[in-house]
This record gives sequence, structure tokens and C-alpha cells, in this order.
Amino acid sequence: MSLILASQSPRRKELLSQLGVQFQTRPADIDETPLSGESPMDYVLRLSIEKARCIARSQSGTWVLGSDTTVVRGEAILGKPEDEEDAVSMLLSLSGKTHQVLTAVALVKDEKVLSRVVSTQVCFREITESMARAYWATEEPCDKAGSYGIQGLGGMLVRSIDGSYSSVVGLPLAETADLLMEAKIEGWWSWHQE
Repeated sequence: MSLILASQSPRRKELLSQLGVQFQTRPADIDETPLSGESPMDYVLRLSIEKARCIARSQSGTWVLGSDTTVVRGEAILGKPEDEEDAVSMLLSLSGKTHQVLTAVALVKDEKVLSRVVSTQVCFREITESMARAYWATEEPCDKAGSYGIQGLGGMLVRSIDGSYSSVVGLPLAETADLLMEAKIEGWWSWHQE
């Protein structure tokens, strides 16, 4: 197998499958706590590389893909909610405003690292506390950065985006394809070259 996805996310698995590459999945277990003074961009890049390295250590000679997505309000990193109150607070803080979603993707093989970070602006509609609590009750926000998933019911919270939709879901397809081509991993594009 020429590629391992260091994730248990069904969304990342589905997106990577769209590129026509053969891969296995192995979830990476790392500490996702931001470092003191770490910028949101440095944070997502570090986590994507650490996830890939976590698996690559035991897979010499194999490319491992890691990715991480975070929601950023100002300079605040909005991770996965701890509980309902945390989720409602996050959602209300995004209500009627534009925020940034950063997704980093990294390919690691032995000591080689290829990476990209993609930034997308997401504009939320005005939402009420009762809407936020009703959304929490669906359980969709429980494991999502910023307490929402654009690809599901959370899509109704989004007025517009400026950037990559697939990046907000969890894996920027164009940038991931660029990295896979750079690493000479065959995918959909390999079958359609003239």
C-alpha cells in the first residue's frame, strides 16, 4: 500500500476516495492541545504533521497523510466542544459573523514532509440560543471543530464561504492532489494524462 490516511474521520476518508487513490486508514492518537503562543496556522500545520508522523514511525518507506481542521474566531482557536454549553457558546460567538477555517494537510515518509495550509472564510447566519441548542441535540456538533459540520445539518448555519468547501469539511482536495502528485502517488489524474 502506497498511502496511509492517519485519520478515523469518515469525511476525510470519503474526500480522499474522491481522488481515486488507494489507501488504508490508521487513526493517529496525539495530544491536540495548542502550545502557548502558537498561532492558529502553526497549530493546524503542527497537528497535521504530528498525526502523519505518529503513523509513519512504524511504516518506513510509506507515505502517510495527516490533516487537521480548526475554526478560528479572531485569533482564538475553536476546537471540538467539551459539552453543550461550550458548543452553544461557540455557535453564538460565530452568529452573524465571518470566521476563518484553517485546514492543514501533510504527507510524511521517513524524514520527508510535504505540507499545505488552506484558509477559507465562512459567514454564519444569525442564530438564536434555541437554534444552537436544537442543533446540539442532533449530536452532529459533538466532534466538530467550532461545533458545526458544514456538510451536514450545520450547513444551514452558513450564509456563504470564500475559499475551499472541501477544506471546511476536512480535506482540501486540490491541495491534497498537489501533494500526492509531488509525492508521485497515483490517483485519478494518473489515468487521464495524455
